[in-house]
Amino acid sequence: MTAFSRPFKIPQSVLVLIHTPAMEVLLIKRADVDDFWQSVTGSKDTLDESFEQTARREVFEETGIDCAPGTPLAGFLQDWQLENVYEIYPRWRHRYAPGVMHNTEHLFGLQVPKSTQVRLSPHEHTAFQWLPYAQAAQACFSPSNAEACLLLPRFFRKPNQP
Repeated sequence: MTAFSRPFKIPQSVLVLIHTPAMEVLLIKRADVDDFWQSVTGSKDTLDESFEQTARREVFEETGIDCAPGTPLAGFLQDWQLENVYEIYPRWRHRYAPGVMHNTEHLFGLQVPKSTQVRLSPHEHTAFQWLPYAQAAQACFSPSNAEACLLLPRFFRKPNQP
């Protein structure tokens, strides 16, 4: 890291699968890669930030959906108690400390009403779409994201069951 660069990313992140009661999944299109659709993802800001805190922060930063404690959606964030460890794509390794090759990704689901408004962070994402979970899996660039979409029926809670 130089005096003028940003701090290295922490190789611990979250993937939050935002979905409706009809099991439609929100996918967002990255601004920095052509045709790269994904769920909300993001790294911890600090080592002591919990995965849950990271998930709530990233959901708000990337979609404008507020699931912080005390909000109506707070109880609908579900920790799936699953983690993926994967090799960081070469195009993004420069964001991590030298020698860091793998990231640990913790999975969450967030059920939201179909009418939920999405407000993208324009420097990160350019478009969004709601797709049935199996179709969303096919649209995801990342294999771990596609797998998370296909796991949705396993973790799905009926509406009104936070």
